[in-house]
Amino acid sequence: MSSVLTLQVNADHEFRAHADQHASLRLWLRLLSCTTRVEDKIRQKLRESFDITLPRFDLMAQLEKHPDGLTMGELSRRMMVTGGNITTIVDQLEKEKLVAREVGLHDRRSFTVKLTKAGRDAFTHMAVAHEAWVAELFEGLSKNQQSQLYTLLGTMKKNLQNQEETS
Repeated sequence: MSSVLTLQVNADHEFRAHADQHASLRLWLRLLSCTTRVEDKIRQKLRESFDITLPRFDLMAQLEKHPDGLTMGELSRRMMVTGGNITTIVDQLEKEKLVAREVGLHDRRSFTVKLTKAGRDAFTHMAVAHEAWVAELFEGLSKNQQSQLYTLLGTMKKNLQNQEETS
């Protein structure tokens, strides 16, 4: 088996599923496999086209939605990563003049992070390409199939939220 094929098999979580396992487990592994493949392709395209990592793109996306900026803590919560990870990403983006830190109005120990004009321009360009890549990855599904899948996953998400609330 070639090393490329070995990598693909090892990276495909669904490969671990067996026909005699519970349908829910097989479904979970299929969802995980699809998510991993989509994410890997987006990571690769961001790296090749813009020399940027997915976490850096995601941080810029959070800031694009909040033009007044977000604190480091808010970024950490929204991205579900540690404050140390956020600091590293912000440091890198700040060196490239894509984001700027401003001292907090009420607490001089906190910072608000905002996209700079260069950051907004760069993100806009990347976001257009990102949307096209995602559309391309899902083009094997008809519009109706995409709508059905979106609805089904929405139902699943609501069920998971209800389970969390009752736990």
